[in-house]
Amino acid sequence: MQKLTSKTRRRLLQALLLSPLLPMSSRAESAKQIMHAIPASGEQIPVIGMGSWLTFDVGDDEFARNSRLKVLQAFFNMGGGMIDSSPMYGTSQEVIGYCLSQIENKGTLFSATKVWTPGRWLGVQQMKHALELWGLQRFDLMQIHNMLDWRTHLETLREWKQQGRIRYIGITTSHGRRHKELEQALTQEPFDFVQFTYNVIDREAEQRLLPVAKERAIAVIINRPFQGGNLFDKIKGKPLPSWAVEIDCANWAQLFLKFIVSHPAVTCTIPATTRVDHMVENMGAGVGRLPDGSLRNRILRILSEL
Repeated sequence: MQKLTSKTRRRLLQALLLSPLLPMSSRAESAKQIMHAIPASGEQIPVIGMGSWLTFDVGDDEFARNSRLKVLQAFFNMGGGMIDSSPMYGTSQEVIGYCLSQIENKGTLFSATKVWTPGRWLGVQQMKHALELWGLQRFDLMQIHNMLDWRTHLETLREWKQQGRIRYIGITTSHGRRHKELEQALTQEPFDFVQFTYNVIDREAEQRLLPVAKERAIAVIINRPFQGGNLFDKIKGKPLPSWAVEIDCANWAQLFLKFIVSHPAVTCTIPATTRVDHMVENMGAGVGRLPDGSLRNRILRILSEL
């Protein structure tokens, strides 16, 4: 019997792990993902990315890691780009790095993580460690998580960008918090990206953050697109409206996501999941037609009636 090389063994493992994906993702793989431009450069990225809060924090559990490998492979199979993480997310960065090391076709990867610690020295050490965990030479995007010591880290990030260690600089908040402080930071400094919460229920960002980002030509990443899963509780047992076919939605997840990425200031959103079937649903929101203003209002009306 011919001895298997480590590379051949890895390919066989991938085939065994990912074979259940093939029937489910074939349609999505053949569809072209909707792309939005990063204002700072004009570079195009897919409107549906992937978050990793809680979902990839599985430590050394081999079964859970290989389960996440299936999810991430499905993401790339269907044209996914941005993967977002943070040191705050436990072992998520380490698990992402493991999965990336097992996937050969990841040319669409747009790597995004965060610095989340006070002080310049600690921030530098944390970012260096993140590169090791992901197995990368540079990040596409480094963000200041929840604005923690943001002025200190911004100086470092500018140096790293000039050195080619990161490509873009961002700042974040979540759960609809600290919008006023974030708006001030965006008007004071030239960030490439900003990340905050926005969905069909949490719409405070429409008042100032989204307009400011558009005015300042800042790319917008939306977190918590499903309000931490609460949106699905609201529509449980409710049929998808018949007019959802007008924007190529086959399920509620796609309706929620298309509402977000159809906003003219939004660049992408980063739903998180532990399941391949949910990843397929999420990525389906990145193809086909997006709602216009009239359909966006219709989505809001139907949610208000539930």
